[in-house]
Amino acid sequence: MATGILGQSAPAAATNTTVYTVPAATTATFNVSVCNTGSVPANVRVAISATSTPSSSEWIEYNANVLAYGVLERTGLVAQATKNVVVYSDLATVAVSVYGYEA
Repeated sequence: MATGILGQSAPAAATNTTVYTVPAATTATFNVSVCNTGSVPANVRVAISATSTPSSSEWIEYNANVLAYGVLERTGLVAQATKNVVVYSDLATVAVSVYGYEA
């Protein structure tokens, strides 16, 4: 069972990117950090979804505005086996980290 960094990505602009998938027979407790490394605000989305293309009910953040050099942090998230953490950004200036533990 993993602990610490579970997944990281620097997603391309305007693309759903799966940053982390919970392994089979596992539950994960985790946080998601989206850091805007750019000099202009970015609009980001975060989902916990069954597939790499989230349905409208699976988004937990939708077009959240992350200021230039700012951070969006979601903590205390829990997902069951095979769920995906999917991130989307309108700009290619975000870095995403998923960190926590699996049990």
